[in-house]
Amino acid sequence: MIRLLLAEDQGMMRGALALLLGLEEDIEVVAQVAAGDEIVPAALETRPDVALLDIELPGRSGLDAAADLRRRCPDCRVLILTTFGRPGYLRRAMEAGAAGFLVKDGPVEELAAAVRRVLAGETVIDPALAAAALSAGPNPLTRREIDVLSAAVDGATVADIAVKVHLSESTVRNYLSAAIGKTGTRNRMEAVRAARRQGWL
Repeated sequence: MIRLLLAEDQGMMRGALALLLGLEEDIEVVAQVAAGDEIVPAALETRPDVALLDIELPGRSGLDAAADLRRRCPDCRVLILTTFGRPGYLRRAMEAGAAGFLVKDGPVEELAAAVRRVLAGETVIDPALAAAALSAGPNPLTRREIDVLSAAVDGATVADIAVKVHLSESTVRNYLSAAIGKTGTRNRMEAVRAARRQGWL
């Protein structure tokens, strides 16, 4: 039996996935969690073979949890399943050690097959997303520019951002200006939206 951990914040979707995958003769759902910070503790407790993770979860993202799983549970293969097929997300998932990346609009049979394939050592990636990621190129933003843009998400002032990321206001302005330039936008909120669309935040 393939032992599966499922992380999905929408209760109905989580229940449906668990039910459908549980109908497969060789898959057993051993853990279900609704938040990103519950993933690693649940994996350490249940020792799944495959972790099926959403990206946008409360607590922390599935991408951050994937990187932790790689360190803490190296035998557990990670398959990302998301609504948002953004090229930057795919790149970040691969960097975090994920073995697969699929979008949620595919049939459940394909998902079950992907679970088996990643456990067998294959890498499974949605073909359309793979093509989009190649054409999009790498994320041009530096780690600090990403930090500053992430802190600006809720319309925070430069002073608020400076406190949050432990930088001076002038340094924050410089990072915001660089991020705006790299995203080809006119202001920080447009830069945040553009970076999110690409999956860089």
